[in-house]
Amino acid sequence: MSPVQRHVQCASPAGLHRISYLQWGAANNSEVLVCVHGLTRCARDFDNLARALSDRYRVVCPDVAGRGDSDWLADPMLYDVPQYVADMVTLVARLDVEQVHWVGTSMGGLIGMALAAQKDTPVAKLVLNDAGPVVGKAALERIATYVGMWPPLPSLQAAEQLVRAVAAPFGPHTDEEWRFLTEVVTRRNADGSWRFHYDPKIAEPFRKNMPEGDMELWPLWDAVRCPTLVIRGAQSDLLSKATAEQMTTRGPQAKLVELPGIGHAPTLMHDDQIGIVRDFLLA
Repeated sequence: MSPVQRHVQCASPAGLHRISYLQWGAANNSEVLVCVHGLTRCARDFDNLARALSDRYRVVCPDVAGRGDSDWLADPMLYDVPQYVADMVTLVARLDVEQVHWVGTSMGGLIGMALAAQKDTPVAKLVLNDAGPVVGKAALERIATYVGMWPPLPSLQAAEQLVRAVAAPFGPHTDEEWRFLTEVVTRRNADGSWRFHYDPKIAEPFRKNMPEGDMELWPLWDAVRCPTLVIRGAQSDLLSKATAEQMTTRGPQAKLVELPGIGHAPTLMHDDQIGIVRDFLLA
């Protein structure tokens, strides 16, 4: 099964831009699952999950602005959650449904949490994959060491070595899986070299808005009311165990599942992780 690629036009204070998204399953299915990737990743990260759930859902996987096949923004300071939420509202309107279920990894989880916190939100069920209302300072500093950096990549093999190093917290993957995780986030230049798929300027607001300590978003979490699942890599430096446990007692009082041997963030590529998501969404 292959997805269909579509686009939707969105607005920002700097003008119009197109968001690309992949749609899996029956186009007329009113049961929609939206899957949103992390800061430097893309829609293709959810291929396995989307394929597995497309028997029950129309699965929609967008490239967030500045990533994948979506347009880059004219004003890089708009690369932030408020613009991403606005784009996702436009996307849901395009899908012509009143409610969606949502799976978000890292940044995609923050976007989902912010959208789920709004009055009359379309988010009816929420899965946060290693994301929550407190983002650890250590993780932000670690991400800042590589986001927006485009070292020379003379070959796909060199790109894979870099992806394996940066994404080591994803946990164990086969050589084939590492190659896939590399291919979907790289593009070949005219001179034969390789680059990452995203606008390097996504790093500008990320670094400018770096907090002095942890980034805390508890008011958003406390406003969420829909059933929520939190998946945490047991070795995550972005979502602490203490924060994850507190998420089970306030706000939507989430269900929590921890995955041993994994940091930030689980890829949701493997059958056991897909099963956790499927069981929660279809319960």
